Amino acid sequence: MKKTVSYYVKKYIWLFAIGIAADIMVDLAQTYVPEFLGAIVDIVSIGSDNALMEVSGLMKKLLLIALILMAGRALMRFALMSASQRIEAHIRHDMFRKAERLSQRYYHENKIGTIMSWFSSDVEAIEEFTGWGTIMFTDALFLSAVSLIKMLKMDVLLSAIAVTPMLGLIIWGNRVEKIMSDKWEERQKQFDRLYDFTQETFTGIRVIKAFVKEAQELKAFSKVAKDNADSNLEFARLSISFDVWIEMIIGVTITLLLGLGSYFVYRTSLNNPFILFDHAVVMTVGRLMTFIGYVDTLIWPMIAMGQIMQMHSRFRTSSQRIYSFLDQEEEIRDSENAIELTDCKGKIVFNHLSFAYPDSDIHSLNDISFEIKPGEMIGVVGKIGSGKSTLVNSLLRLYNIERGTIMIDDIDLMDIKIKSLRDNIAYVPQDNFLFSDNIKNNISFARSSASMNDIRAAARFADVDDNILAFSEGYETVTGERGVTLSGGQKQRIAIARAYIKDAPIMIMDDSVSAVDMKTEETILNNIYEKRKGRTTIIIASRVSTVAHLDRILVLKDGKVEAFDTPENLLKISPTYERMVYLQKLESEL
Repeated sequence: MKKTVSYYVKKYIWLFAIGIAADIMVDLAQTYVPEFLGAIVDIVSIGSDNALMEVSGLMKKLLLIALILMAGRALMRFALMSASQRIEAHIRHDMFRKAERLSQRYYHENKIGTIMSWFSSDVEAIEEFTGWGTIMFTDALFLSAVSLIKMLKMDVLLSAIAVTPMLGLIIWGNRVEKIMSDKWEERQKQFDRLYDFTQETFTGIRVIKAFVKEAQELKAFSKVAKDNADSNLEFARLSISFDVWIEMIIGVTITLLLGLGSYFVYRTSLNNPFILFDHAVVMTVGRLMTFIGYVDTLIWPMIAMGQIMQMHSRFRTSSQRIYSFLDQEEEIRDSENAIELTDCKGKIVFNHLSFAYPDSDIHSLNDISFEIKPGEMIGVVGKIGSGKSTLVNSLLRLYNIERGTIMIDDIDLMDIKIKSLRDNIAYVPQDNFLFSDNIKNNISFARSSASMNDIRAAARFADVDDNILAFSEGYETVTGERGVTLSGGQKQRIAIARAYIKDAPIMIMDDSVSAVDMKTEETILNNIYEKRKGRTTIIIASRVSTVAHLDRILVLKDGKVEAFDTPENLLKISPTYERMVYLQKLESEL
């Protein structure tokens, strides 16, 4: 189901009902203030014998209204602000869940900075409109209606003078709102560019420093920042000019009403009221104050009307951007009759698999066919770009593949529930990403309930326990964003420990020991042979020594299977493998 803001509003409709009811109560009570103040002025100006008692009674009523206004506004703001904050949180929650389900292709086509701006400023625009916008709209509608009714009852002529500019303002505001919506969309696009540039710069800050390009990047940032500032200023100019025109219209209207009202009071005091179309305008000082008070209550709705126009322009643009994100098709999803992968043995069959990345005509894998027996330890080697990582990505179903091309335990990969599939695979990625958290939580990421003994056992498996204990805070050491406080080898070994603790039937290591020395590599491989015996393990390697003692080795060349056999037989049948062995021996001799 496609979700719009109305979907989220319905979930918290009870809060909106409470808030709007409280707002209406406040608006209704507020319209009595001019009436009581005008009555007080008339009582004082007439100077009756009971003037003090009458004024005292009216002051008590004003005090009661003040208490109602205080309580009503507190309840109104609590309910509506609470509802808007919950909507904001709910939308962000759904957006995050959507972001987790989107395919790799989506993140190749859309920059992270742009997506982050949707999560921040665009969601905040929706929160603002559903919160403050609801308050302003209720005021503009109900307070205006009640005030106008009471003004018309007092005098039709003055009411017509007061209302005419407002009608023009509404018509003009509809036109301005469309222009402001376009300006806000341009402003958001410039903000996206600024976000993208900043995120990319901070990610590559070490490269910028290494090449001494700080001044060049600062100049480029200044241009992006100026474009963003210009779009913000353009929107602000339009917004402020609209507010200024509202203030001018209000000022002119009040001045006109005061002038005409004073004249009507003067004519009434001479017992010669002003007559227009057989309508006698009878106006006292108190009635004029009451009428001006009603007009004054209309000032806020008029100002609110302008702000609503601005909010709605931002809301409309931002909500469309968010809807577009939430409505993105999820390419990687379970089939209708997807099944659980239970009691996985680890048998994997590739049956004429060919694969090309989205929007690419070049096949990264061509007619790949081989079989991995349950519990077998397999190595994968080949030149850079031969398709090694693509092979394991297809096994993890990071991309869709043709049906029947990959089978796990004789079940078509496309018929297995995605969660079930990935639960049965422990994966050590090539980039060894670590979260900005302590080492203990990074290792136990796949098993949050893991004990400290399990965590240390996994660290010993990856030969990193001693390194961790050497840190002043041990396993509580925070790795920093992307693990920047650790060496490349330490990050690799923590990533291996994180995969091992999952205890999955299938384990994939994508070039995961390339940054460690030969002795550490040997220790990790010995642990794999011992601890993973009888469980399917796939090791992608750039060094032949890493896979030389595995059961069989798959040799890829230009996305095709050149050979798949034991290390001994490969020396006879695979030129690529033979050359890799020769080059490594030559490197060792040098």
